Amino acid sequence: MPDQQQREQLARARELHWQRARRFTLLLLALWLATGFCTVYFARALAHLTLFGWPLSFYMAAQGASLVYLAIIGGYAIRMRRLDREYARAAGEIA
Repeated sequence: MPDQQQREQLARARELHWQRARRFTLLLLALWLATGFCTVYFARALAHLTLFGWPLSFYMAAQGASLVYLAIIGGYAIRMRRLDREYARAAGEIA
C-alpha cells in the first residue's frame, strides 16, 4: 500500500498531466475556431490572398479546413500518446 508521500507525488504527476492535456486541448480548440470561424468571418478580407491560384477564403472553405482538422486530430493523438506515456512512466517510478 503506497504511503502518503507516494500518493502526493502521484497526485502531483496526475495534476501535471491534466494541466498539459488541457493546455494543449485549448490550443487546438483555438486553432479549430480560427480555421472554422475566422476564415468565414473574414472571407472578404482574405479574398485578395491566393493559395495555389485560388482566393484563400475559397481554398479554406473547399479543402483547407478539412486538412487543418485532420492535422488537429493527428496532432492531438500524437501529443496525448506522448503525455500518457510520460504519466505512466512517472506513475511507475513513484509506485
